[in-house]
Amino acid sequence: MCLQAGEEIGEEVHELDQFIRFEEGSGKVILDGVEHIVAGDDAVVIPMGTRHNVVNTGASPLKLYSIYSPPEHKDGTVHRTKAEATEEHFDGKTTE
Repeated sequence: MCLQAGEEIGEEVHELDQFIRFEEGSGKVILDGVEHIVAGDDAVVIPMGTRHNVVNTGASPLKLYSIYSPPEHKDGTVHRTKAEATEEHFDGKTTE
């Protein structure tokens, strides 16, 4: 995913665990109201039930990827930008 300067994912809560790895840029992650500064090469684990948001606070794109456990999206889903994000939940099928 790529968040442009000033863009955010939007506050959400999942009923699963989430791992986010930041590849480039800078921003903040808000976990249950507590802000944490992040940049490229950082990662965060968000336990299920945690209210969270990711905000790009830098001047350049914030590039990241997420891993959900158990899976959240259909196999092969890629969201390069927030605008591309859709609610296509995992259907139990994999290509492996």
